[in-house]
Amino acid sequence: MRYDVLLWDLDGTLTDPKEGITLSVQYALNRLGYPIPKADDLDWIIGPPLKESFKTLLQTSDDEMLERAVLIYRERYRKSGLYENIVYPGIPELLGKLKEQGCMHLLATSKPRVFAEKILQYFALDSYFSVIMGSELNGQFVEKDVLIAEVLKKAPAGSRPKTVMIGDRSYDVRGARANQIDVISVGYGYGTAEELQGASPDFIASSVGVLEKLLFS
Repeated sequence: MRYDVLLWDLDGTLTDPKEGITLSVQYALNRLGYPIPKADDLDWIIGPPLKESFKTLLQTSDDEMLERAVLIYRERYRKSGLYENIVYPGIPELLGKLKEQGCMHLLATSKPRVFAEKILQYFALDSYFSVIMGSELNGQFVEKDVLIAEVLKKAPAGSRPKTVMIGDRSYDVRGARANQIDVISVGYGYGTAEELQGASPDFIASSVGVLEKLLFS
């Protein structure tokens, strides 16, 4: 096996969360009286920290307004948005095959951990993971480099050379680089080809099938 310890992003890597996230953002914008973009114009918000995305959407750095937008978003997201989600075909099988080979799976998502846990449980993916780590609702561990550093504390000692981060955005690449681990970008998520190539990951996997071949090579 190329890697023994695999850190996985969630949105855009294990699942396609577009419907739930975009509907919840539109809900928040409507409540706040802002124009509502079409869902296809909101792809860019999938992956980065939510507060930063609202900073762009609302064109403000007012912390009170941004916190209010996040709270309204979460009103809808925790009730229904997190379930408006699709597991990418082939992911459960890949996780299972890797685990059978002795690989350790750790979730490293900027999404709040409480939501990530519910999503993995809902889609019966939680049993594959030894560690489920996300940000906290108070904003702790939102930055990917800090999050990955925390997740790596739970990996076996000496495993760093055979550890990899798998994600779909440049944030995943930068977070992995900051922690001196390899990184695979997946091209089927929400990072554009230009974004991923510019981030210079160790590998780019265009599909789940290509990712499987890479990991088993």
